[in-house]
Amino acid sequence: MFTSWQQDVSMTRHTVSRRAFLHTVSAAAFASGTLSFRDVVTVRADDLKKQGRAMILLWMQGGPSQLETFDPKPGTENGGETKAIDTAVPGIQIAHTWTETAKVMNDLAIIRSMTNKEGQHDRATYQLHTGYIPAGSVRHPGLGSNIARELSAGPQEIPSVVGIGQNRQGTVGAGFLGVDYEPFQVNDPNRMPDNVVTGTNEARFNRRLGLLGKLETEFAQRGGETVVENHRRLYDKASKLVLSPKTKAFDLSQEPASLRSEYGDNEFGRGCLLARRLIESGVTFVEVRHGNWDTHQDNFENTTRLSGQVDPGFAALIRDLKTRGLLDTTLVAWMGEFGRTPKVNPRGGRDHYPRVFNAVLAGGGVKGGQVIGASTKDGSAVDHDPVEVPDLFCSICHSLGVNPAKENMSPLGRPMKIVDGGKVVDKLFA
Repeated sequence: MFTSWQQDVSMTRHTVSRRAFLHTVSAAAFASGTLSFRDVVTVRADDLKKQGRAMILLWMQGGPSQLETFDPKPGTENGGETKAIDTAVPGIQIAHTWTETAKVMNDLAIIRSMTNKEGQHDRATYQLHTGYIPAGSVRHPGLGSNIARELSAGPQEIPSVVGIGQNRQGTVGAGFLGVDYEPFQVNDPNRMPDNVVTGTNEARFNRRLGLLGKLETEFAQRGGETVVENHRRLYDKASKLVLSPKTKAFDLSQEPASLRSEYGDNEFGRGCLLARRLIESGVTFVEVRHGNWDTHQDNFENTTRLSGQVDPGFAALIRDLKTRGLLDTTLVAWMGEFGRTPKVNPRGGRDHYPRVFNAVLAGGGVKGGQVIGASTKDGSAVDHDPVEVPDLFCSICHSLGVNPAKENMSPLGRPMKIVDGGKVVDKLFA
């Protein structure tokens, strides 16, 4: 049963905006009669399909070892200490430290054949967030910002893009899409975000904003129009959030203690729970970060500890979204910037290895209970069905009803597609 708050949220996520629809179909087309009834229905159907869709990215900072997560090689020279356990799907095994995730395998699709060339943290992180190799001439938008621009219903009280957890690799923001799609950062999911309380009553708060507006107008008249415009847009977003009752979405104390425990008593688990609350409240894209998976030494000890922190939250998020009827419209992606070397180094660690690694998808129309592709027996290369970064991004767009070939104009006057190349991995949706 839904509470009244959940019903309101459900309506927020699934109601089609009349304004958005009218933006899609021009008044001139109606007046001229160039759109048939069938055309109108088609446009409205496309608009309907996008409403309520969202994505949660579980980002494993540092590059998680595929052999200690979802592509174990027990009993082989490169397998090391990692054992394999059965999952809820017969024939699919994952690393032994992922006991809770194994239980929700019916809803997961593991890609064991991810392959790339970037093996440096900053460059690979940038690419796995934007789909582009870093270029000094342009700052590309993050995929989350692109998705929010395509799916969010315009200005709203709560941010459309939210990042949760410490970011040790630098922020990949909205790039040339501008401040409207910059991620709202939550460093500690266990407490309310900073500065969301006005410290005064609403009337006085609005008077202060009015005074700020007068000061900005004077500055704009002296040549600072662009700076003032961006500043005003930021303050407009911030003031809407501060005054909105939707800020309660950030308050985890409203959740039952039993559910908070199921997600795990750690920062990542709390971040996953917060992500679910934000999606319910109308946020389009949430990234929950966890690190540090850069296991150059003591790989087996460190991955056991790290997996133990991520496993409960990952599994609980899938179960919770499914129970609430949100998994069909919410894509969950687990991944990092690359994998680790199959061979263990002299320090008991694994080094950077983009040649073959894994990712996991769930929800959003993805068919669970399957494995896409495979690595070779020694884990050194892709055996079949390679999936490159553009392919993954095209598949994400397909799940969310976003056109990956849509072009946005960069500040240099160059049209740039949301995804440059690639193709949908059809087996994910078979």
